[in-house]
Amino acid sequence: MKKSHPLRRIVLAGAATVSGIVLLLTLKPSSDPAAASAEGTPQGQQSVAPQGSGGVQAAGNGDQTLTGDVVKTEYGNVQVRVTMSGGKITSAAAVQAPSGGRSTEVSTNSVPKLNQAAIQAGSADIDAVSGATYTSGGYKKSLQSALDKAGSSAATGGGSGGGGGSADASGSTGGGGAAQAKTLTGTAVETDYGPVQVRITVTGGKITKAEAVQSPSGGRSSQISGDAVPKLNQAAVAAGSADIDAVSGATYTSGGYKESLQSALDQAGG
Repeated sequence: MKKSHPLRRIVLAGAATVSGIVLLLTLKPSSDPAAASAEGTPQGQQSVAPQGSGGVQAAGNGDQTLTGDVVKTEYGNVQVRVTMSGGKITSAAAVQAPSGGRSTEVSTNSVPKLNQAAIQAGSADIDAVSGATYTSGGYKKSLQSALDKAGSSAATGGGSGGGGGSADASGSTGGGGAAQAKTLTGTAVETDYGPVQVRITVTGGKITKAEAVQSPSGGRSSQISGDAVPKLNQAAVAAGSADIDAVSGATYTSGGYKESLQSALDQAGG
């Protein structure tokens, strides 16, 4: 009896140790790996997908981004890019502008004003910024060329429909109204101070827009043109003809403007 008693203790202790080890092994594996992988995956996918789909939808809303021609000035190139929505300018920016030395300061001051003026006017018929005559002139020419591209694309759509009346061509612009809009450029008229050339838009037989594509520039001539041309543009639209008064102090520019304007109107009549 005394010999068997210690042996029984040893057997019981061994059994308890084995059962404890088995219990630990069954509890431990369920903790880390699965939980870690389950949290990491969804976050990476959700942050990428919504951004990609939103960018594509915003780009496909019928807006037009148009870049005008590069216009060379005495101080550097000017090029304008506009975004149009529903026939209106919604944003304007100078892709290129004179830079270096004083030109950088002039461009920094004038370009934001010209951008704002383009959006407000909805056309290239905007005033030159004081102290930035050349930049303003280049800006207006490049802006007009961008707007001409918008007009030509609309005209191309209308032209392909022609007399047949394509539904796609006429529906978005209010029927035949767009087909009646014409952009006409008059002949370049030489004056004692430089050539003058006028471009007009005629809609329904009326001048809706007028602009000098060329005007005297350099020295005092730039200042005179900057003052006179916007007044002549306004007078042409108001009168609906070339029968407009000369601007005081700009006799030669006014005379050339009227002659070029009349040649453009002759084209409309023809």
